[in-house]
Amino acid sequence: MPVITLQRDRFCELIGREMSIQELEEWLPWIGLDIEDVGPDYIKVEYNPNRMDFSSPVGIARALKGLLGLELGLPRYEVREGPVELLVGPAVAKVRPYVVGAVVRGLRLDEGLIQELIEMQEDLHWGIGRGRRKMAIGLHDLAPVKTPIYYDAVRPDEKRFVPLEAGEEMSLAEVLVKHEKGRAYGHLISFSDVYPVIMDAEGRVMSFPPIINSELTKVGPWTQELFIDITGTDMEAIRAALRILTTTLADMGGQVEAIRVRYPGGRELRTPDLRPRETVLRLEEANRLIGLSLTAQEAIECLRKCRLEAEEIGPGLLKVLVPPYRIDIMHEVDLVEEVAIGYGYFRLEPRRPPSPRSGSPHPKVELARRVRLIMIGMGFTEVMNFILTNERIHYEFMRLEPGRSIRLANPVSKEYSILREWLLPGLMANLATNVRERYPQKLFEVGDVILRAEEAETKAERRIHVAAAIAHSRAGYAEAKGCLDALMRGLGVVGWHVRPVEHPSFLPGRVAEVLLHGEAIGLIGEVHPEVLVGFGLENPVSAFELDLEFLPHMQGAASA
Repeated sequence: MPVITLQRDRFCELIGREMSIQELEEWLPWIGLDIEDVGPDYIKVEYNPNRMDFSSPVGIARALKGLLGLELGLPRYEVREGPVELLVGPAVAKVRPYVVGAVVRGLRLDEGLIQELIEMQEDLHWGIGRGRRKMAIGLHDLAPVKTPIYYDAVRPDEKRFVPLEAGEEMSLAEVLVKHEKGRAYGHLISFSDVYPVIMDAEGRVMSFPPIINSELTKVGPWTQELFIDITGTDMEAIRAALRILTTTLADMGGQVEAIRVRYPGGRELRTPDLRPRETVLRLEEANRLIGLSLTAQEAIECLRKCRLEAEEIGPGLLKVLVPPYRIDIMHEVDLVEEVAIGYGYFRLEPRRPPSPRSGSPHPKVELARRVRLIMIGMGFTEVMNFILTNERIHYEFMRLEPGRSIRLANPVSKEYSILREWLLPGLMANLATNVRERYPQKLFEVGDVILRAEEAETKAERRIHVAAAIAHSRAGYAEAKGCLDALMRGLGVVGWHVRPVEHPSFLPGRVAEVLLHGEAIGLIGEVHPEVLVGFGLENPVSAFELDLEFLPHMQGAASA
């Protein structure tokens, strides 16, 4: 989750009111921020990625002013007509087809504000741009630029420029190899035989999106006129980012100026579009979800505290105007959340949900708890292994042919490539890890296994097993059978018995299957010596494993 640092003095200037760090720590969570760190003159907060307007202190201050009642209702943004045109060439359609932009004049930037803009730019790259894949932002000093501005694609060796912080002129191909940003983001365009560039009227490179800007248009404290370009593969993403960025700059005191973006074929855009969006909220639905009985006027006041505007257009029906930077508001339930925030979560009184009875543990959970208590009572130590495992441990070491286990499509590690089908291989791996510890060792696990189930919607079935392993110099079938007897007796299970069977993981003649009313529910026996050697164990091991889903307690465990 993105984190932003709010310097107290700077933030108090933005909200127009003095607040202590303690007051900020108290109020900021009520607009949806989590406190990460608090210092003597700063506070670090974490915001949800859907609220990308919180990517700058300006956006957070704008929201907090509403909740505090310092400024209510919809912020209005004027967009003047301007002379700048951005002409799009046909070649970019195959690599990075979309671009929008804006001009912001009258800015008074210092190093602190520039750093805020850079951090905001990177947060937008992450939150909306998905690592610059969908969208990338370029900020430019407009003063040295000759208009109109061109967005086109050229061959990798066709244009040369000095990238930011590079100190030397490079071709586009060289930037991808030599520059830090080129190595980080070059994969986004390396598939193409032409690369996108933004140039001024004299053909000078201003930007090589989505990689790096040129030193020609470097932004500094001297910058008073800012040109913004946003390129990408998703038109809605780049327009959303532009709305957030330009409204933030407007709240910093800048004057937003529209540009004309002319695409091939006569298509023309005027950007940015900072008009509010209209939507509708049903008062009855808001009251139902929040648990209140607000009147239309009370709901309107709540929305105004969240910097929205609203009016009643019919009985119980509100027309809501949403500011252009609130790209997170998509459905009616989002407006309901705004009503709750404006009302104040701290004013809501918790109530127990209406129910004829209290909750109780699920029978599977209750049975697993009872199994654990019995096994611990017999001196076993519980382990908890990952559901993910690998074929070597699950099959090869257990002397089994590879089965039809559920495999991960893109495992991060070869150690975790399949879902386990039984627990015993994991216990054997635990014993191998503890081979230098004192014996006897008695381990057990109660956990999930995942089996193929073609008839299920997910093509898989989750079942709860218990497995136990006993390791010492005289471990044998009789000891494991005694523990199994005690477990079944403790659970009150009757009608079970064992029947000799052959299994590759166990010693022939010393293995049996466990049956309940004639149905196989598990295995018990002495582990085969080759399995012991595979795991690097020197002491004999006896073990059993049961499928708990077959036990009758699965229906009656909650009341047992």
